[in-house]
Amino acid sequence: MDKFDAVIFDMDGVIFDTEKLYRKYQLLEGKKRGIPDEVMNRACERIAGGNKFTNKKPFEDIVGRNIDYFEFREHVMEGLDNHIKEFGVDIKSGVKELLPYLKEKGLKIGLATSTARERATLYLKSHNIYNYFDKLLFGDMIENGKPAPDIYLKACEMLEVAPGRAIAVEDSLNGIKSAGLAGTYPVMVIDLILPNDEVKPYIKQVYDNIIHVKELI
Repeated sequence: MDKFDAVIFDMDGVIFDTEKLYRKYQLLEGKKRGIPDEVMNRACERIAGGNKFTNKKPFEDIVGRNIDYFEFREHVMEGLDNHIKEFGVDIKSGVKELLPYLKEKGLKIGLATSTARERATLYLKSHNIYNYFDKLLFGDMIENGKPAPDIYLKACEMLEVAPGRAIAVEDSLNGIKSAGLAGTYPVMVIDLILPNDEVKPYIKQVYDNIIHVKELI
């Protein structure tokens, strides 16, 4: 009997090379406000993978200076959107090989992203991979964002698979914790963030390229 029935993917930093763009515009916005890069990088690592509501308090706690996260984020997203309108969004290496492989092997494919539906759908359709996904779960569909387990529990429910039979592919600390708490099999594909002691107990595999997920099938 095969070990897994489904693979559930995070999107930013896993499927698309967008985390580096978020980081670029977060650092630029931080500089405008006099926030040192070291502080901004720490805040960025802490909030990556979360939604804007779960991110507000940890961001403001780290950055301080009476900065409102929602207002800060609005400027970051404006920079990101302008960049993508001009240059498009890059897909991560290995994705276009892995998705058809999973289909061929009969696995269900899910998306569990904190990104809102409209933006995520645009990215997926721009690279013609939208139709590979059996179920898609977006940040605006979940009340408690990552690191809460809700999004992965809901994705498993929608895919009709037990969490223990689903691989969760993540690049962020919040995402790994969410996947681990949900009882899935968390795989971390390294993008900008390395595992820390808090999430290491949840991680089953660490890869430098998403294509290595094939080894688990």
